[in-house]
Amino acid sequence: QVQLVESGGGLVQAGGSLRLSCVASGSIVSINAMGWYRQTPGKQRELVATITSGGTTNYADSVKGRFTISRDNAKNTVYLQMNSLKPEDTAVYSCNADIMRLYYGRSGYWGQGTQVTVSS
Repeated sequence: QVQLVESGGGLVQAGGSLRLSCVASGSIVSINAMGWYRQTPGKQRELVATITSGGTTNYADSVKGRFTISRDNAKNTVYLQMNSLKPEDTAVYSCNADIMRLYYGRSGYWGQGTQVTVSS
């Protein structure tokens, strides 16, 4: 079994910062890409940022220059540093990981999500 657990969400004023963390645990052989996605009520989930096992990153245009994704492969953890937050960044943020498990092969896994609220 694999679990992804996010932390670090909360309420912050516009212009402020938050750092999200997501830890993967369980019967993990290796983790390929990891990423952060967000969703607001009535809208589709959208990609925020991804990072490969080698450190190559990709960002949504709306967060470029403000958000930074990073990972610690030894800790099976991905981070999202969010600076200069805007009210439109308000959403539930979820992490996703492409994980290779012993005997079960490769699949994508999701965390439960953490709420980020940015007040104006």
